[in-house]
Amino acid sequence: MSTAENPVRAALAAFVAERDWARFHTPENLAKSIAIEAGELLECFQWNADAEAERVCDELADVLTYAYLLADRLGRTPEELVLTKLELTRAKYPVERARGRSEKHDRLPE
Repeated sequence: MSTAENPVRAALAAFVAERDWARFHTPENLAKSIAIEAGELLECFQWNADAEAERVCDELADVLTYAYLLADRLGRTPEELVLTKLELTRAKYPVERARGRSEKHDRLPE
């Protein structure tokens, strides 16, 4: 999918290009950034399950931003990655065994 077809990817590409930051966006650095931002997202809920929605949204946007950038760096789209993984997960969690259950796939009833 080209950036013309995806306004989020286009906006991110322009933002990164304007700042000449692509050279810092190695897969390793982007993966680290996702983990760091995910920690900041979790921190929103550290002492209270009713986190401030605006702060949660800001931190989630940071996680998603780095995820988009990593997908792009790997030559994939987030949508493609999610749909591929969803098919694999669908096979591990057949609805007739997993519906309404939270167990890991290898602990589901036969």
